[in-house]
Amino acid sequence: PFVVEAAVAAQSVASLAALSDFLDFGKEPKSLLEKFLYAAAFSPRPSGELLRLVLDKLDGKQLAPEVWETGIVAVGSLVGKLCQQKLCELQQEVERGVETILGGLRGAKEESEVVIYLLALGNAVLPETIPILLDHAEEGPAAAAAVSALRRFPTRHISGKVKRAMRRIFHEKRKSYEKTCRLAAAEILLDNEPSPMDVINILLAANEMETETATFLLLKVRDSLRADHHHPARKIMRDIMKDPRINNYNFFSKAGISSSFSGPLTVTQDLLSTFGLDLLFLEGGFLRKSVSDFSLLSHGRRLHAAQVTIEAQGMESMLGENVLEGEEEPELVAGMSAIFFDVQLRPIVFFQGYTDLMAKVLLSSGEPTSVVKGNLLLMDHHQVIPLQSGLQVAIKLQGGLGLDISADMDVSIWEQELKTSINTRGSLAIDFQAELDAPFLQATLRSQTEAETSIHFDTTLRFSSSPVLMCLQLREEQVPYR
Repeated sequence: PFVVEAAVAAQSVASLAALSDFLDFGKEPKSLLEKFLYAAAFSPRPSGELLRLVLDKLDGKQLAPEVWETGIVAVGSLVGKLCQQKLCELQQEVERGVETILGGLRGAKEESEVVIYLLALGNAVLPETIPILLDHAEEGPAAAAAVSALRRFPTRHISGKVKRAMRRIFHEKRKSYEKTCRLAAAEILLDNEPSPMDVINILLAANEMETETATFLLLKVRDSLRADHHHPARKIMRDIMKDPRINNYNFFSKAGISSSFSGPLTVTQDLLSTFGLDLLFLEGGFLRKSVSDFSLLSHGRRLHAAQVTIEAQGMESMLGENVLEGEEEPELVAGMSAIFFDVQLRPIVFFQGYTDLMAKVLLSSGEPTSVVKGNLLLMDHHQVIPLQSGLQVAIKLQGGLGLDISADMDVSIWEQELKTSINTRGSLAIDFQAELDAPFLQATLRSQTEAETSIHFDTTLRFSSSPVLMCLQLREEQVPYR
């Protein structure tokens, strides 16, 4: 596995040819193929040849579902990064990659397939695909996935047309939408230069919503008020809050247990790193969705260093709770999805349907599900700087990340407990070298930096009594830094 990751990182003609010969997508173990595809997806400066190799390996073969899903999201990431390098028009492979995603989306029959293609478009972040995402957001079977993909776009691409569609979804102008989809649409409106009217309408709508959804939404608004100057809605919120018709006890006294919080971890002149935690509960006290997010903001750009989402649906019907009037009874399903360094990984399903849940409960191995594990090249920079003296300095900078992320969800019917745990371990190595080479003088400056860290995030929910008891634990181990 390590040699495969190193060959992808090298991206030389010889290493890509060797990978092409070595990797047989019909025979190799799934774990090795996924390693290859994720190494390609995380590549900092991918080449057209690397995208062609991935497309050739995926083309016309009967693949294991996990490998196919990882391959499609990897194609989206590679297309997006090649376009960031301004190579969209120069590379035929980019056109082929986009057509692979769009053609697959047009022909997809199952909702799970549609979700994968939409997530791939979210990785690609191509402005010309926004109309397609809007169609799926308003009319498609996987509306929540389409809205999630739209959230990946920077503010300059969130046009009036996008905002009008998000308003229709949030206020349910044409049809009803699942609550997580409506909340995601509201967040797009709040996070992208919102108009005062949008903020007021969202607050007014929250007053008509059920307790938990309203609590979550109002906390989102309050969190943006408390945020430092980086939140785009902060000034508008402050002006609106001067109006006592909105800023009053009746509006902000929703007593749900859902919560939304974000705060700074590191603040320097050039960088703000934040940790955010969203917990959305159902009226009966079940955890519907949890999102933990580590983000970096620098010079107006945002990088999702890590975002892990765990969703559980249909749990209330399992314990005999009534579904709200007008809503369909949701299928019993639980799973997770993750974004690392702005690359959306394929979603993982813990269980789907009651039979699958019982099988997992009875046959559980106790082992957590691996989300991503491997070594990634994050930085690869080479530059020659001419000095005033006429000499030249060659600078090389490489940074690699070893990553091991696993997650687990454990449902105990007998104890009436739901436990989730996310374990993240990472080690970062950075190698810097500056070399001056002249006929009469040779000098080299070299520096190596290493750091390791691990973060564990656990939730335990006990719903055997009312009110529901919940415990959250975020553990960070000591960080060795060399």
